[in-house]
Amino acid sequence: MTNQFRQRIQTALADQQLQSALDGNAERRQNAFSAAFDSLPEGRQASRQRAHAVRADVIANLDRYLDQFSANAAANGLIVHFAADGSQAVEIVRKIALETGARLVAKSKTMVGEEIQLNERLESDGLHVVETDLGEYIIQLRGEPPAHIITPAVHLTRAQVGRTFEQELGLPYTTDIPTLTAAARRVLRQTFLDADIGISGVNFGVAATGGLVLVTNEGNGRMCTTIPRIHIALMGLERLVPDLDDLALMLNLLPRSATGQKLSVYTSLIHSPRRPGESDGPLQRHLILLDNGRRDLRLSPLAEALYCIRCGACLNACPVFREIGGHAYTSLDGRPTPYTGPIGSVVSPGLLGMADFGHLARASSLCGACKDACPVDIDLPKLLLRVRAGETNPSAPGPAARANPPAPTHVPYGMRLALNAFSFFARSAGRFAIVQRLGGLFSRLAPASDGWMRLPSFTGWGYRRDFPRLAVRPFSASQLARQLAPDETAKNEPAPLSRTALAGHPASAAPLAIAKPVTSQPSTDLVQRFADELEALGGAAIRCRPEQLSERVLAALQEHAVTTVQAWEEPYFPPGLLDELRLAGIEVTHAADPNIRVGLTGALAGVAETGSLLLPAGPGRPPTASLLPEIHLAVLRGEDIHERLVQALSLPEVRQASSLAIVTGPSRTADIEMTLTIGVHGPKTLIVFILEDHMPELE
Repeated sequence: MTNQFRQRIQTALADQQLQSALDGNAERRQNAFSAAFDSLPEGRQASRQRAHAVRADVIANLDRYLDQFSANAAANGLIVHFAADGSQAVEIVRKIALETGARLVAKSKTMVGEEIQLNERLESDGLHVVETDLGEYIIQLRGEPPAHIITPAVHLTRAQVGRTFEQELGLPYTTDIPTLTAAARRVLRQTFLDADIGISGVNFGVAATGGLVLVTNEGNGRMCTTIPRIHIALMGLERLVPDLDDLALMLNLLPRSATGQKLSVYTSLIHSPRRPGESDGPLQRHLILLDNGRRDLRLSPLAEALYCIRCGACLNACPVFREIGGHAYTSLDGRPTPYTGPIGSVVSPGLLGMADFGHLARASSLCGACKDACPVDIDLPKLLLRVRAGETNPSAPGPAARANPPAPTHVPYGMRLALNAFSFFARSAGRFAIVQRLGGLFSRLAPASDGWMRLPSFTGWGYRRDFPRLAVRPFSASQLARQLAPDETAKNEPAPLSRTALAGHPASAAPLAIAKPVTSQPSTDLVQRFADELEALGGAAIRCRPEQLSERVLAALQEHAVTTVQAWEEPYFPPGLLDELRLAGIEVTHAADPNIRVGLTGALAGVAETGSLLLPAGPGRPPTASLLPEIHLAVLRGEDIHERLVQALSLPEVRQASSLAIVTGPSRTADIEMTLTIGVHGPKTLIVFILEDHMPELE
């Protein structure tokens, strides 16, 4: 490791505020992670193995899937661009901005954007780029890089955020997290409305449909892809799934691994720009597929790193990341990498250059926690060892002066010397016995306490690592025999049970394996399951007969003192609903208005296992009705509720819609001190009216 890298580690370890923040993040993430996976229908390990097979197939046949995906995306009306590297990707964005006269860019979180330093390059051309994810917005105000893939401001306390908002936005100082979140909502709302271009990342591209999938919780992703007249999506060319069934599998795993949710609040499936008859949506959608070393990485010993779905689970599980945080992961010259933790220690050398980032792989204990946490079962310890050995992508970008240099291993000189010496002595039993005696004697001179010693840091092994004192005498075969011989006191003791014996002993077998969690049988009443899941997320479910609907909707409007609603058009509701609202004095409009407090929509379908609604865009179905207002009322027929997401995604309307939002509860964030706050950029209240023709209990 470099001295600068070590210094960053030492600084992180000494920062008590950072340590507290990282501990809180890891504990909450791990608890949520465990609970969320208990509900997977087929079990976590089976899902991981299936996901691994899907990702392996995509990477092995990447060119075929890319051709299929890009052709379908273009047929849908997306303008598809290919960028060989970051400079080309930035130039494409610049050209689009120039041609459309854009000045203000609203940007949703994108790791590809961080990878190519998009903000800095666009701002140098006079474009104003605003990060709209709460965590990204906070660190943008502070001039800092993200500290975590999922939670960019995980390193900050509420007091620091309060001071930042006071200094940068002129707001009164407060440490109340809902107040801070509401302040960001107010400031960024105008950005969404005024932006010329919305930029987003892409979580998955669906090869069979040419659709883009974006997963968010706050609502800013939907804002950036719905309100500005131009949408630009940045996507690493490896982020593909073959079809919607495979997408359902990934959506079962990604939110659970990232945030402990069964499904994120907003999952957007985007197929095309605004179509004739639609009032919402961008006039143009551009897709930039970025290589930037991915094709070469696919042909290297690190190809498995491309299976990653960017959930951040390995960061939360890694004992090293949990101590030093994301800002400690830098290049040799101190440049931060957007990809940190175990996966970043493989991806950064593979994509951004072994010479600059190869040392990151040494910031690992190789304990295997990252592999156990990975939802697609990437063998990260194996990949980390390959980086340490210098087996990486020889074409990874770097300064032209060192094009394709020999890949360094970043093993400290002292460690290499010690390992070569060990190899020499270990090849001979006689030499090994002599050096062990000498080592035992000399180890008595090393600093130690309680039988443990610390080696000098120049060896590469002594840096924050303790070793037991070496034995002075070799452990000979005769000594081993005496150690293993039973003594007199043990003659009458029962023999210890072996692992084989324990396997057939029910009372003792449990500690040897992780038992599958016992879960209750799912209810056969899909409506009740849907209602239970929705209410667990902070939403409300109101079950009623169709003839009771207008009465229940009016009651909800009166409770919130609302007289104006933005609604879908009449064909998407039971006959007469909107007319009855108008007769009751409610103004009904179909046009977007940021001052309207309530949006009223129908729903294509519901998903019982997650409490989700499927809301397709289309003529008479403006997406803004479920996005801009602070209160969202939705009407769902009981017979349209499906048990699982994969069943709902198989509906033909999913593929046919220009875009579709899967809404799972009110918008939320936990970007400040991992404290859950309801209502960010999307609605803070969600009420679903479930229509049932036969409800005996209501007779």
